[in-house]
Amino acid sequence: MELTVDAALLPLLPPRARRAGRLVVRHEEHVTAGHVVQSAGVPLPEVGSLTADGAPVSPADRLRPGAALHARAAPRPEPVPAGGFLLDVHLGSLARRMRLLGLDAAWSAHADDPDLVVRARAGGRVLLTADRGLLMRRALPRGALVRGAGADEQLADVLDRFRPALAPLTRCTSCGAPLRAAAKEEVAAELPCGTRRSVDAFSRCTACGRVYWRGAHARRIDEVLRRAGAPRP
Repeated sequence: MELTVDAALLPLLPPRARRAGRLVVRHEEHVTAGHVVQSAGVPLPEVGSLTADGAPVSPADRLRPGAALHARAAPRPEPVPAGGFLLDVHLGSLARRMRLLGLDAAWSAHADDPDLVVRARAGGRVLLTADRGLLMRRALPRGALVRGAGADEQLADVLDRFRPALAPLTRCTSCGAPLRAAAKEEVAAELPCGTRRSVDAFSRCTACGRVYWRGAHARRIDEVLRRAGAPRP
């Protein structure tokens, strides 16, 4: 049996198969198309469709000996999930950038893999992770493999995959809750002296109470927004 994949999925195959552009798989009597694909290192959430000998098949379909299986990459853009995004513990920097753009991006430094699957199911969220094994869990309703060497590249990948509507500086980068405008008098006691003298516009997180204003990190934040193509608030 032979497995081939779209060019976008080639980096997920073992090195030898990546170079050859195909993977020869030993046939097993009850093997399914989904099992073949995931055994090769390609999580099913990264697959848009499957064909065997040119005919459409589902991941649950069994394959005949000698079948030629091909996996097409998931099409882009994908619909933005109604429940928002959920990120694994290793993607904290990406979560903060997504929140900066106004995206509903849940993240916790202490959630293990079973917790993430439960939260994704309960909240109707898509799980973003760089862990292929996590994406292969059967109980996970929807997931996406995040590509990129750092948070900036990862953010570009997520924005390309989902093309979400952006609302910069409307969410707390710490907890992800929405922000509301706050009068200077309301937050004055929490501000450094220099900020009280020079800044007049403030926001407060509706959940954790953190106060925001345009300060020392404004230039770096502006650069993140520019790269993302986000409108200036």
